[in-house]
Amino acid sequence: MTYLIPRFLTILLSLLLIDYITFRALKVALRDATAFKRKWWFRVYWIISAFCLLSVGLYFFGIFKDMSPLRVWVQGFVSVVYVSKIFVVFFVLFEDLVFYMRKVFAFFRSKLVKNAESSKGIKITRAKFIYQAGLIAGAIPMAALSWGIISGAHDYQIRRRKIYLPHLPKSFEGFTIAQISDIHSGSFYNKTAVKGGVEMLLAEKPNLILFTGDLVNNHPDEMKEYVSVFDKFKADFGIFSVMGNHDYGDYIFGISAAERHLLRKKLHQVHKVMNWRLLLDENIFIEQNGEKLAIIGVQNWGTGNFPKYGNLAKAYQGTEEASVKILLSHDPSHWDAQIRPEFPNIDLTLSGHTHGMQLGIEYGDFRWSPVQYRYKQWADLYTAKNTFGKTQYLYVNRGFGYIGYLGRVGILPEITIFTLTAKA
Repeated sequence: MTYLIPRFLTILLSLLLIDYITFRALKVALRDATAFKRKWWFRVYWIISAFCLLSVGLYFFGIFKDMSPLRVWVQGFVSVVYVSKIFVVFFVLFEDLVFYMRKVFAFFRSKLVKNAESSKGIKITRAKFIYQAGLIAGAIPMAALSWGIISGAHDYQIRRRKIYLPHLPKSFEGFTIAQISDIHSGSFYNKTAVKGGVEMLLAEKPNLILFTGDLVNNHPDEMKEYVSVFDKFKADFGIFSVMGNHDYGDYIFGISAAERHLLRKKLHQVHKVMNWRLLLDENIFIEQNGEKLAIIGVQNWGTGNFPKYGNLAKAYQGTEEASVKILLSHDPSHWDAQIRPEFPNIDLTLSGHTHGMQLGIEYGDFRWSPVQYRYKQWADLYTAKNTFGKTQYLYVNRGFGYIGYLGRVGILPEITIFTLTAKA
């Protein structure tokens, strides 16, 4: 537990700094208000900040139960508060930069007294305007993020993509695959809405359903209320799934390796109860009229600080005879790091993981999200030619659920329907 303390103190000091900078803007904005109003605004501000900081501490040291609905809502509230404050911080830091640049300019002109007096007068007017603008800028994302919880969290979108595979067996022409990813059942707060998403997928009547990881946030018990929802998935050729980085219990602090192992086994059993065939570095063939497709499932493998549990060579072994190979790999960073360089015969890789950060802009073919500065491939379909001139595909699903922030703004939850074709 002691190794958590330095990390917690770093996070705590960062949040306190954000609180302090935002409070400076609030003080300037309320400068002309009555003493009574200022006092109550300041009290409310610091009560909310103290609640958020206390909640971070309780969560960080595992005092909140991992599947607690209270924890989920508190975590969502804290994320909305601090994302909004960050917008205010940008305005305050901009004002500070302008002020100190003026001070430096005044110093080099050797008019310290005169410029200090005039700058002081200007600073009050300009600072108040900029700080008020910052508070308004913070209120806008707070409103948007709140709306994202009310409306965006369960606004499921059906996205359809046609995948051209020149070596596709004739029996699989027009074959349809549904992909979902990142369910994160521990974050759900509206079971009826989640059922609606499941019904949307079933209405598509896909031939095959594939799930690309992160069934839970941390603990298999998060699925207790939702097994009866997701076991409704039906497809003629079955439902296949893989593990995501949240499915290993790695984010539950203070438990032993043996306890973590038991949690993983328990989650494996959840897949089995739902009649989902969990692929743990293994493959299976889908057969029709004597022709085959290979479905390959690898455990989580990601670049950076994410775990590399997967053994793709093991998962791939024995699929050589299949003319088309489809890989389920949770983290899209796997594609450039290992899949494309070492496995050029994998035709289509299906991933998730990024959620599109649950925040961004999509308009027509234009897509933007802050997550793109971390992941090269973060949403939708990507193609690349391998060394043999063959096209390899990667599809990054935006996710069915949510984590941390309990909503979505711009990047909506997704059910993907692929149609396989050999016809250009």
